[in-house]
Amino acid sequence: MSFFAQRLSRIKPSPTIAVTQKARQLKAEGKDVIGLGAGEPDFDTPDHIKAAAKAAIDRGETKYTDVQGTLELRRAVAAKFERENGLAYTPEQVTVGTGGKQVIYNALMATLDAGDEVIIPAPYWVSYPDMTLLAEGTPVSVPCPAANGFKLKPADLARAIGPKTKWLILNSPSNPSGAAYTAADLKALADVLLAHPQVWILTDDMYEHLVYDDFKFATIAQVEPKLYPRTLTMNGVSKAYCMTGWRIGYAGGPAELIRAMNAVQSHSTSNASSISQAAAVAALNGPSDFIARNNAVFKTRRDLVVAMLNQAKGLACPRPEGAFYVYPSCAGTLGKKAPNGQTLASDGDFTTALLETEGVAVVQGEAFGLSPHFRISYATSTELLEDACRRIQRFCAALT
Repeated sequence: MSFFAQRLSRIKPSPTIAVTQKARQLKAEGKDVIGLGAGEPDFDTPDHIKAAAKAAIDRGETKYTDVQGTLELRRAVAAKFERENGLAYTPEQVTVGTGGKQVIYNALMATLDAGDEVIIPAPYWVSYPDMTLLAEGTPVSVPCPAANGFKLKPADLARAIGPKTKWLILNSPSNPSGAAYTAADLKALADVLLAHPQVWILTDDMYEHLVYDDFKFATIAQVEPKLYPRTLTMNGVSKAYCMTGWRIGYAGGPAELIRAMNAVQSHSTSNASSISQAAAVAALNGPSDFIARNNAVFKTRRDLVVAMLNQAKGLACPRPEGAFYVYPSCAGTLGKKAPNGQTLASDGDFTTALLETEGVAVVQGEAFGLSPHFRISYATSTELLEDACRRIQRFCAALT
């Protein structure tokens, strides 16, 4: 009899974290490794946000808060939703978690029974299926190939919906592809969902502010107000505000769902860090001009990486609308032999041989549910990106 719970056998450790840890380990061993696995801005948290955290410490705001977050932060979140998304949530309809990941986990744990289905467009963020499985649900992956812009099409959504469907998870802009849904895209999906009132929508908008080329962000409850009563709109401060380590995510939704999610959180972490919550208030209420400056850098990096990868033999890299990832195809390299003697049969083989041969750490497409691809995060210095892309070009040129 195994000591460990059976539910643990349903999941696997996060592949993106594993790649980042592997890169750090190799660097510690003195290897020349460029890690492009982490989805983390290389910019520092803005000074006014750090100052707010320090001031909160000096005021003694180091105690427990309400499980669902301080009233001040929930008011700031509600104001953000109204100001930026045209969505009206009261503070009682807002919950704050230890990062967006916990918010999603709380929602699934609070709503899924064994066998309930969650539709997850692929490529997807690696944690969606595993969190579904931990909650005893069944992930239903819907392939969204590059030919479809890595986006879910209405006909594919309609086919995926069944009698056990409870949730659709939408992520725009997407991790890992950077694809983003226009208001028209969302309206077309909403038209399908209106015919299926049993299906709830969890929209992960974590990369909302990281969009390029005049792309206009929209979220589904904004586009189709009739879906508002069954939509959980999730967001956070990690990416746009360069606050990954502060661990603050939040969501707005129906009050009864928010209460259920708070009940789950009350028996896990309880409240998110009081200091981080104070910093998040400053982030949401304070100046945001730094976002446009950071985005200009990200856009330059995106264009550099897309251009250089498309010059690599056997690779094809679409240009994403947002986030800070690219998701190139490596189909043109499969069946060839790498310099280490390995024949590449999958994107996992490609990423392994690339790391061993050229010291570039990327994440295999298999982890995101759509192969043969790999993900690169361009949230690192331009110099490192240029070096990494030259190494990838050299690796691809050496395949035989």
